[in-house]
Amino acid sequence: MLADLEARLARFRRLGLAHLPTPLEPMRRLSAHLGGPRLWVKREDCTGLGLGGNKLRKLDYVLCEALDAGADTLVSGGVVQSNSQRQVAAAAARLGLDCHLAVYHGRVAPPDAAYETSGNALLNRLFGATLHDVPWTGDRNAAIGDLARRLADAGRRPYVVPYGVSSPLGAMAYATTVVEIAHQSAALGFVAGAIVHCSGSAATQAGLAVGAARALPDTRVVGIDIDAEPERVHADVVRYARGAAALLELPFDPAGIEVVAGHAGPAYGVAHEATIEAMRLAGRLEALVLDPVYSGKGLAGLIALIRAGRWPQDADIVFIHTGGTPALFAYGETLGL
Repeated sequence: MLADLEARLARFRRLGLAHLPTPLEPMRRLSAHLGGPRLWVKREDCTGLGLGGNKLRKLDYVLCEALDAGADTLVSGGVVQSNSQRQVAAAAARLGLDCHLAVYHGRVAPPDAAYETSGNALLNRLFGATLHDVPWTGDRNAAIGDLARRLADAGRRPYVVPYGVSSPLGAMAYATTVVEIAHQSAALGFVAGAIVHCSGSAATQAGLAVGAARALPDTRVVGIDIDAEPERVHADVVRYARGAAALLELPFDPAGIEVVAGHAGPAYGVAHEATIEAMRLAGRLEALVLDPVYSGKGLAGLIALIRAGRWPQDADIVFIHTGGTPALFAYGETLGL
């Protein structure tokens, strides 16, 4: 059914912002350290533009809609060190669009003095985005919508990119990752027992779930909750997956959605011991740079599942490296690096 999924995805245009396909690489030293299974990493940190990340794969499709609508401004948002809004700002710069970002304060306590000015925050300014400080209320998209309305009232033509580029269209776009994994793993001679990744704003997991159900039916998609909100994450994954499946005109069974709790640490954006251990192992054994908010917690969850005996030693497991490297520089003191 891989060809069928490819044909359905081909109905949708992409801009070519992301460098695709991203590599699928073995993690031999980490696999040996953990005593199996065989681990692979899908390098979504290598999508290129603006230091890359998994959101560019979604923006490649979503921003076709913005250009078709004649937008002159992209509007999005996130916390100070949001990887998503950094990728939106980079895409806007490449496309010659203005970018306004609602920067949420209050969701994450600054871990050190560099948090407000370094990493993604620095890159947002470098890419020319206009930043609007707003309080965190728990509603991910309200301030983004308010900002877009103010810009429209001022005569601009804004296009709203939702928090995390999470929407049915964003989820549909992320199903392309499954197509790449299917081709790459076949060329490498294995079928993945699972695809494991960090799950927060939910559209990444939704796209993987819809794609795998069609093209990799023997592969389990496992999301590691990094928000400390597993019930909310699960509900959003189901919602976006239903929307993505509808766009692709595919059936969808929510029974297969798995969001694993217990690896987010004390709160979103707070690195805990298991996250730091995972980041150190990835760096020292595989020269992989993970961030403490997303990919680090995702790998921490994968390591915990391996140590609990979730998979046999001869299984092949794919870890999605969602990017986020710039955020590392905002957590140096916390991480002791």
